[in-house]
Amino acid sequence: MGSRVCAVNDKLLRIYLQDHLAAATAGRELARRARGSNEGTAYGEPLAKLADDIEADRRALEGVIEDLGFGPDRPKNMTAWAAEKVGRLKLNGQILGYSPLSRMVELEGLLAGVTGKHSLWRTLIELAEAEPKLDRDRLTRLAERAERQRETLDGLRARAAADAFAA
Repeated sequence: MGSRVCAVNDKLLRIYLQDHLAAATAGRELARRARGSNEGTAYGEPLAKLADDIEADRRALEGVIEDLGFGPDRPKNMTAWAAEKVGRLKLNGQILGYSPLSRMVELEGLLAGVTGKHSLWRTLIELAEAEPKLDRDRLTRLAERAERQRETLDGLRARAAADAFAA
């Protein structure tokens, strides 16, 4: 069971939200890449929906940050964006092109990110009692959407594992 928060440390909350926004920036880029790489496949449509949702969730987080009077940490966001681009260089079992292992790694990365985002929304719901600028109903809807995203990604991950590792 969670404990009740009586007051919110604005400095630490700002850092926490900025860290999540940076992660959301990387997640958005990863979702866009996965969508593009899987266009026209059985993974394409659900990944397109997920990419749209992840972008909307990032904008929602920007709104929360703005509502609280905080700003984004631009260097942190640029670093996360660049790190996602560098992550594309990892070996995937093929010299050129997209492989089933690429899909697997992307889906696992998205699943990890969405799980972290779900935790963010749950944390903010818990803080909403002490911070009136947090909209508990909106955060609850965002947490529910993150849970649906996790379910979708877990199903895609299971299918991708079967595709990637079948002999």
